[in-house]
Amino acid sequence: MQTIPFTGLPIREYLLVCLTSLALTFLLTGPVRLLAFKIGAVAVPRARDVHSQPIPRLGGLAMYLGVCGGMLVAHQLQLLRRAFDFSLDPVGILVGGGVIVLVGMLDDRFELDALTKFAGQTLSAGIIVLFGIQWVLVWVPWGGNDTGPGGQLISLDENQGGLLTVILALVLVNAMNFIDGLDGLAAGIGVIASISTCAFSIHLLAQSGNDVVNYAPALIAVTLGGACLGFLPHNFQPARIFMGDSGSMLIGLTLAAASTSAAGRVVPTDQGPSNTIGLLSPLVVVAAVLFVPLLDLMMAVVRRTRRGLSPFHADKMHLHHRLLEIGHSQRRAVLLIYLWAGVLAFGAVALSLFNGLVVAWVMAIGLLVALVVSAIPRLRAR
Repeated sequence: MQTIPFTGLPIREYLLVCLTSLALTFLLTGPVRLLAFKIGAVAVPRARDVHSQPIPRLGGLAMYLGVCGGMLVAHQLQLLRRAFDFSLDPVGILVGGGVIVLVGMLDDRFELDALTKFAGQTLSAGIIVLFGIQWVLVWVPWGGNDTGPGGQLISLDENQGGLLTVILALVLVNAMNFIDGLDGLAAGIGVIASISTCAFSIHLLAQSGNDVVNYAPALIAVTLGGACLGFLPHNFQPARIFMGDSGSMLIGLTLAAASTSAAGRVVPTDQGPSNTIGLLSPLVVVAAVLFVPLLDLMMAVVRRTRRGLSPFHADKMHLHHRLLEIGHSQRRAVLLIYLWAGVLAFGAVALSLFNGLVVAWVMAIGLLVALVVSAIPRLRAR
């Protein structure tokens, strides 16, 4: 690993990149909305939908252009240019993201079949692997020697690391696609996951003394966070435009790339018996960031296969639909899922920054509050 003499964290530079992505996405969403109407990329209400009138899709195109603008600004900044000089990760996300946005745009307009869409997702995931975004090291809490807390560091070869990365990307792309069912839901989850991943990457950057491998994941996460935040005002209920598959799949692929770039190369060095949580923190952060969309995805697959249906068969039984069913409004259901995702994602990042016991108690209280608030309509009905 190469390190640069520590001169302070580039927080202002990351904020500038985030604001650039935010502003570009916000400004470009209007023209993209007109384009969607012109080419017929419009979501006509179906039985499982919650909107009652045709809404244009294609919002993912504006988000991708916002990410590109943020990357361009980062390339011109002396500190953040290191993400490009010492890594191909940002270029990989631009190329792979461009491919998956193109596939999503075709689906937004022509409703591609599941197999064609899956092939495009696999191609995009393979592209980011070819650019070097893949898991290299994984720490597991079993095996190892008798002197530390146990566990061992597993080094993956290119084939193993690439396969793991492709699987993670495919799962997360489809999880974000599945959860995109309420106005502002996928964009908000993207903001929460991006900010938490960026915070974890900046922590690694500070801890490693400006190790150059930690510039790229923070850059990828912060550009995605800015794009999602810039799109949210157009998409929050009542939405004027949907991000469509072009947006939800872009979020999934970019989050998978940022998580892999951040956690897939972390070498745990602290072997004290009280630091097992610290050693596991990269995996905990990834799991927490992905928890809500992956839970919805797994429940949908089990539910549909038990009925003898395809895992891709659409229904109205997702987590957000269940919240609507028990009496929450659209906005409240979205905010509740934000709360669940935020407690898990930021709590996991806090485990690597603060006392683990204190953070665990705060997370437990936060989850309890989220559970009670989620159940209030049903408790009132009883």
